[in-house]
Amino acid sequence: MEFFDLHPVTPQQRLINKAAEVIKNGGIIIYPTDTVYGLGCDIFNKQALERLFQIKNDAITKMFSFVCADLKDIAKYAKVSDYAYRTMKHLLPGAYTFVLPAAKDVPKKLWSKRKTVGIRVPNNEVSLAIAREVGNPIISTSVTNRKGEVLSDVNEIKAIFNPLVDLMLSVGNLSNQPSSVIDLSNGTPEILRIGAGDVTLFA
Repeated sequence: MEFFDLHPVTPQQRLINKAAEVIKNGGIIIYPTDTVYGLGCDIFNKQALERLFQIKNDAITKMFSFVCADLKDIAKYAKVSDYAYRTMKHLLPGAYTFVLPAAKDVPKKLWSKRKTVGIRVPNNEVSLAIAREVGNPIISTSVTNRKGEVLSDVNEIKAIFNPLVDLMLSVGNLSNQPSSVIDLSNGTPEILRIGAGDVTLFA
């Protein structure tokens, strides 16, 4: 695994380009978000997705989120009601994952059993810059150990994932609190997980 430290606010463009190149070539990276470190790959690369499922210990049964650079092309990946769009536009970028009905072009392996997907637009320039450079959303799934516990210590992440992924971009230790997850797929918002994002709007 290649490892690079980068500036959290003004990340070095050459390292963003390198991470995007790894993803475009079917690789898997670890990168910072506005909450925890994420494992990422191209949502349209089948080989990379299969490898990611193996790393996450048969996580094909779990829902993965997409990091999008913005909401401009969101209709390509999810079916968005007017209410959902207004809500997302108000709160994003931010520490939220919004669950929406999957659009037909999204690989079905990334659909939940309810045919939904999670959408993320983190308040983090590193992850947004990578998604912009790749040109389509990248996977967002928390870096965890085998017990499913979120890992926040860089040295621990390196020790576990060094043989498993291709590149890690580090901004130092992060929190271990993931995003709040809000289901907007049925018209009425449902809080699925209370995390870093303020959920009082939906309580």
